[in-house]
Parts: sequence; C-alpha cells; structure tokens
Amino acid sequence: MKKSFFKGILITLVLLLVVGFSFPTLLKNLNFGLDLKGGFEVLYEVESIDGDLTNDMVTNTYKTMLKRIDVLGVSEPNIAVEGDNRIRVQLAGVSDESTARELLSRAASLTFRDTNDNLLMTSSVLKSGGASVGTDQNGRPAVSLSVKNKREFYNATKKVSGMKDNRIVIWLDFEEGTDSFSSEENKCGSLSNSKCLSVATVSQGFSSDVIIQGNFEREEVNSLVELINSGSLPTKLVEISSKNVEASFGEASLDKTFFASIVGIIGIILTMVILYRFSGLISSIGIVIYTFTTFLVFWVIGGVLTLPGIAAAIIGVGMAIDANVITYSRIKDELKNGTKFQMAYKLGNKNALSSIVDSNITTLIVAIILFIFGESSIKGFATMLIISIIVTLLITVILTRYILSLFVKTKFFDDKLNLFIGYKNKTKKEGKFSFMKTKKYFISASCILIILGVITIFFKGLNLGIDFKGGTSVNINAENNLKIKDLKSDINELGYKLESINKEADGSYSIILDDNLNKDQINETKTYFTDKYQASTDIGVVSNVVKKELIKNAILSLIIASLGILIYISFRFKFSYAMGAIISLLHDAFMVVAVFSILRLQVSTIFIAAILSIIGYSINDTIVIFDRIKENIKKMYNNRIKNKEELEDVVNTSLRQMVVRSIITTVTTLIPVLALIILGSHEIINFNIALLIGLIAGSYSSLFIASQIWLFIESKNIGKKKKKAYKEVEELKVKGINA
Repeated sequence: MKKSFFKGILITLVLLLVVGFSFPTLLKNLNFGLDLKGGFEVLYEVESIDGDLTNDMVTNTYKTMLKRIDVLGVSEPNIAVEGDNRIRVQLAGVSDESTARELLSRAASLTFRDTNDNLLMTSSVLKSGGASVGTDQNGRPAVSLSVKNKREFYNATKKVSGMKDNRIVIWLDFEEGTDSFSSEENKCGSLSNSKCLSVATVSQGFSSDVIIQGNFEREEVNSLVELINSGSLPTKLVEISSKNVEASFGEASLDKTFFASIVGIIGIILTMVILYRFSGLISSIGIVIYTFTTFLVFWVIGGVLTLPGIAAAIIGVGMAIDANVITYSRIKDELKNGTKFQMAYKLGNKNALSSIVDSNITTLIVAIILFIFGESSIKGFATMLIISIIVTLLITVILTRYILSLFVKTKFFDDKLNLFIGYKNKTKKEGKFSFMKTKKYFISASCILIILGVITIFFKGLNLGIDFKGGTSVNINAENNLKIKDLKSDINELGYKLESINKEADGSYSIILDDNLNKDQINETKTYFTDKYQASTDIGVVSNVVKKELIKNAILSLIIASLGILIYISFRFKFSYAMGAIISLLHDAFMVVAVFSILRLQVSTIFIAAILSIIGYSINDTIVIFDRIKENIKKMYNNRIKNKEELEDVVNTSLRQMVVRSIITTVTTLIPVLALIILGSHEIINFNIALLIGLIAGSYSSLFIASQIWLFIESKNIGKKKKKAYKEVEELKVKGINA
C-alpha cells in the first residue's frame, strides 16, 4: 500500500515539475492573433476581369498572395480561402499597414528580364494559365510554357541568346529601383523568399512553346507553374472588410486576459479544495495539467491564439471542473447510501461516466458546427473548444481518476472521508422543497422576461455591431484626455456619418461609422488622429457582403446545432428528453438575447459564438439531470410509471438530489467568467457577459424548465406501449479507474 501511495505522489510531482518548467516556454512560442499582438487583417473578394471565375484562378491568386507575404517577412502569417471566392489575410505584428495592403491588393505582375534587369517581355506573351507541368528530354519534371505572341517571344529570346550573359530571368512583382538580379541571384528560384522565380540560359530564339528545365523536384515545378500562372491571371481583388490593431492594444489585451485567466483559475482551485479537500487538490492539479495540455496541442497544430480562443480555454476549465463535480457528487451519493468507501469510489466513477461523456459530446457537436460555419476568430474559438473537450475527457476521466485511485488503494482515507472528499457522515433529512408546486412561478418569471425582451426588440431592435449592419469601427486610445464632443467634431470634419460613440472602461473611445472606409480613407483617418492627439487607432471595416454572409451563417449554425443535439439526445435517451433539452436551450439563448436587448448591449460576431457555447455548455446540466431522472425511474419504479403522480415524484426526487451539484458547477464555472469581465480585455466583455447570463439561465432552466417539459410530454404517454429508446452501451473498463 505504501508503494501505491508513493507512486501517486511521484506521478503528481513529476507532472507538476514538467508543466512548471515547460509552461513559460510554451506561452512564449504560441502564435498570437491580431487582438493579442497587433497587426493587420483584410478580407478580399476575388473577381474575374474576363469571363467566369474558376477555382484555379482563386487558388493561383492565393499562391501569389502567400508569396507576397513571404516577401514582407511576416513571421506567422495566416492566409486562407473562405467560401468560393474570398481570401482572408491576417498579418500579426505588421506595423506598416499601408505598404502591406498595397502589396497584397495589386494585380500580380509577371515579367521577363535580362540579367541587367532590362524588361524584355510581360505576361502578355503567354496564354492565360499558359504554364503547366511537363518533362524534359530525360523525363525529369519541367515547366512547359504555352506562348501566345510567338513573334515577340522570338525577338526577345533571340536578343538574349546573343548577349554575353545569355540568361533570361522571370520575375513576379519586380519593382524598379528596389529589386535587382545582382542582389537576388543567389536566391533566384528559391520560391519561398524571392520574387525572382527562375533564371534560364537561352541559346537561340524560340518562336514556339518552350520548356524551362533544371534540377527541379516535382513540388518545385508545381509551385513555379502556379506562380507563373498567377502573374497572368485575369482577376482583381476587391477589399470587402479589414481590421487593424495597434501593437499597444494587443499587448494590453494579452496582459489583461492572462491576468484575469490566472485569477479565475486560482479562484477555481481554492473553491475545489474547500469543497472537496484532497480530491479537490488533485482535481486542481489536473486543471493545471489540462490547461498546459490544451495550449500544447493548440501550439502543435499551429493554431493562432486570440481572445475568443482564450475564452474557449476558460470554458474548457469549467467543463473539466464540471466532470469532477459530477464524479464527486456520485461518490458522496454512494457514501450516503451506506456503501463502503472503496466500493463507493468505484461506483461513483462508474455512474458519473455516462453523464460526463454525454454532456461533452453535445458540446462537441456545437464546437464542430462552429468550426464548419465560422470564420477567422470564430473558427479559432471552435478549434480551442474542440481541443478543450477532448483534453477534458483525457485528463479528468483518465489521468485524475488514475492518480486518485492510487491513493484510494492505500486505504489511508477509509476512515478520513472528510479529508478525502469533504464528506461528513451526518444523517440529513432530504429537503421537502417541491419543484412541482413552484414550477408555475419560475415558468411565469421566464415568460415575463422573454416578453419584455420581445417588446424591446420589436420597438428598439437589437444593438447590432458593425459585423451585422456593416460600417466602420474606430477605436482610439490617447494619453490626452479626449472629449466626446471633440471627437464628434473630428468625425464631422473628416466627412463621415457618425452612428455612435462610447467611452470604454479602459479609457479608449469606440466609434461606429455608417460609412465603409476604403484604404485611402483608413490611412487618412489614422494619420489625422495620430497627428492631432498622438493616438493609437484601430480601424475595422465590414461591407454589406460580409454582413449578409455572417447573418446567414449565424442562423444556419443555430439551426444545425439544435438539430444535432436533438438527434443525439433522442438516440441516447428518448425524444421526450430531447424536446425538453431543446426547448430549455432555446429558452437560455433567448434569455441572453432578451437581456442584451433590454440593456442595449452590442451584438457582434463573437456574440453568436457565445450563444452557441451556451447551448453546448448549459446542456451539460440538463443531460446530468436527465441521466439522474432516467436512473431514478428504474431505481424507484422499476421502469414502470403508472401515473402522473409517480412521474412528479421521480422529478422532485431527482432535482433535490442534483440541485447542490448544479449550483456548485455553475458557481465554479462563473468564477473565471467573472474574472474575465472584471479584469479582462474590454474587446470581449460582451462575450463574457453573454456567457454569464447564459450560465445562470442554463442552471435555472435545467432545474425548472427542461424537466417540466419532459414531465409534460411523458405524462401524455402514460399507459401507451413503450418502445425501447436505445441499446445500452457496455461501459469501457479502465484499470485503476472503474475496473
């Protein structure tokens, strides 16, 4: 037994030492997004100048932009094709926004020059998309060029063949006075860091299609073909949205968010230790390991960490805590029933497993839908949430349980239950509070709040951010004491239509304009406020095109998430449980919308992620309660309910058993959310407020709404022939945990 005790201590200490030494290095090496590092983001729409736009055109345009970013020297660029014809570029750490924008947006220019940089030909000599993969006489990969203007091509190649240095150089985006073959010769052909694409020896004039040959690998040939074709593409880039974040804003957001996150996690650890003593301490160590592992996986896959991503990790902390609370509550239930400690530990873990898995899978469904339909920071949020769910199951269900089981085996805690899990062997009378008799009051309260929200939305509408109505956001931060009336005068002087202006908690000013500023107006506005107030200025632009797409994706995400949850719960439980869960979730979502409408809080893109997170997270409580109801039907009435009174008895008993667990779970999850609201960055304060409202509404609806809906539906089915809801799945046996 001593061996098991020391083994548990050794494993715990080793894990803490590894995490302690590795975490600082990991945090330094994470890729931070614009909102945490500063930089520039722009969304382009690719349009065809001549004819229909093809996938190849979009792909080749993407390749050109990727190469241009390489030339800019950005360390961690992020460029992605979205939909059929859009390309989003995120350049964290870029300070010269105007140069980056100009370089990215201009048409690709392919030229043929001699080694003295004299222009010989442009891409007009080639057919559109005239480069293709071919082979030379020896069967090695080569680039085949289809020539359109054979006379011009012959004259140019003939001229080069007679030169002392008879080489022809192919350039992409050659700049007079800046680029030269003499400085690029050693890098020419290195497709990752040079505009010089290729250099070839010309021995005679050519008046037909030609082949560029050399010691090429197949991958090099493919890249060269794509770049040459991009230089002769009949496409143009139209900027439809953009965002600029000053480095000072990014650093401030990063510092505030990390500080708030640390405070939140410390708050959770203290709460868990107070409530569950030694088990709470091991769970807290598990939370530290969870946090490290989540960020490690995110770094391994090359994720870009943003403010919403950190929020997703915090949600994951709450989910990990929830899994522990469910387990410890089950162990305490067994102890109350008189079960010996060793068996109570095994049964508690076993009984909690299905609730933990079900609740995490429903959240995973929402996270996957967010990933599929989300864009930019929403997709990053979804990625972090998916990782968090998987890591939660691995750490909580396997690692934490395994470490605790080592200490349980020692039998040291057999007569120290209060020290182990905070259990005092005192007989307590079960509460007599009737959830059935008071249900009408709680349902009425929900209805009143929802009606107020509907009235507010009808008369005033939602306070939509520019994500949903288009326009320009300007965030100004200056050391001088700015006044709103002066800023209004400045906007009028610049000639823009002011929608709103607000002073944020951190002293900065948030301005919304009805106008969609172009790149010249953005540069003019930034220069104006810098010169007048020495201010740091963030500017974001959202066009009507993006607005419509966001609204469509938001509605679609909500519908598909609800359907996914409906199908899963129907499969795992019954359709009546699924209906109770869905109505409860819609109640939670609309509660958040109603409060935002009444308080006039702004609704933005990340608000949709908050709503979907609430749907995914608040169902945890509902699933756990439904799991207990299903269990009590079997335990109390052997799955044979005869009348409505017996149904009400089951629901009352189940809710009394679960109310304390539900409150503990909600409070521990609210701790990091409150820390982010009070101490975190103002950029995601509305997101965190939405989570705060949603978590409270979720706990409330699980106890007073979902179970009542289920009761109403099931009471109609009493006496009807029942179908088997699902096939029981045999539990996975893991040595040291539940076997």
